[in-house]
Amino acid sequence: MTTKRIRILIVDDSSVVRELLKSLLIDAGDFDVVGEACNGKEAIALVQQLRPDVVTMDLNMPVMSGLEAIEHIMHDKAVPILVVSNESDAELAYEAINIGALDVIAKPCYEADSAAMFVSKVRLLAGVPVITRLRRRALIEPYSVPVPVALPLCVIEPDYLQVFVIASSTGGPQALAHLLSQLPAEFPAPILIAQHISDGFIDGMALWLSGLCQLTVKVAEQGERLRAGYVYLSPSEQHLTVSPERRVKLIDRLEGDIYHPCCDTLLKSVAEVYSTDAIGIIMTGMGRDGSEGMRAIYQCGGITFAQDEASSVIYGMNAEAINKGVIHSILPLSAIADEMLGVVALGVELYRTTLHRATL
Repeated sequence: MTTKRIRILIVDDSSVVRELLKSLLIDAGDFDVVGEACNGKEAIALVQQLRPDVVTMDLNMPVMSGLEAIEHIMHDKAVPILVVSNESDAELAYEAINIGALDVIAKPCYEADSAAMFVSKVRLLAGVPVITRLRRRALIEPYSVPVPVALPLCVIEPDYLQVFVIASSTGGPQALAHLLSQLPAEFPAPILIAQHISDGFIDGMALWLSGLCQLTVKVAEQGERLRAGYVYLSPSEQHLTVSPERRVKLIDRLEGDIYHPCCDTLLKSVAEVYSTDAIGIIMTGMGRDGSEGMRAIYQCGGITFAQDEASSVIYGMNAEAINKGVIHSILPLSAIADEMLGVVALGVELYRTTLHRATL
């Protein structure tokens, strides 16, 4: 049986970069590079003409930028788009996510790990269905209310009872943008997130999410105390955990670590420190990372949610956790924020009682 080959359109104003991407894909064996474009205007025309399975899109280009091209493509002839850009364009890259691109990755090199990551991202997105979107309308509108003033660093006693921890991968940035935008500035708990991401892009993601929600979104820093109303993103170069003193503890990534950052590492840490006050949420993404961490929260008496298949870009990580039987509630993305608010309003024990009654 012949395996269906994946048709790729490469868009970058640098001929050197285009040749690099082309060679990496051809060497992988199951790709056909059906076209190349050096600006966004050419990309739009070639998408309509060639109908590729995936487009790799640079952002800073002459004539028409990648951001403009993505908006046109997602309006006229939607296809999966992987932003392949420089780390300096990180915040702009997440604007591309906001208007329909599926994922972001740094421009690869010929090193084995870098090449393999790029090829796997392209291969993964080839099977993702996308929908045509309305032009000139972001998926999540920027939030215009100023970010709340940070609490003084001298605060010693925790200003929260529960801790929420989220695991996500492919499709995660879009899902996180939607979820966080539904939560109020006074949300009375910290939120810790392990989102699989390319090195160098986490600061841009934090800035992007900050503009879309009322919460304070930041990259977690070694030793800082967790506070309610804050969202802590794990850097990709390190794994986020929590110390017994309930402070951020970053662990250096090892050479053999498959996932960066690792969702299981964060989830297990939160389960160990917070026990029944831990609430785990596993969302869209490929692979198995996070399912064992969700098991840890489930077994220690915490609450576990999983994003459902219909609202997931990739039904992988969440499916693994669901199949292990360690999820209390399977929810559409649109309902997760309300469940989070329900937990903090009722408390874990009373909320668990309502879950039990719902299953009777």
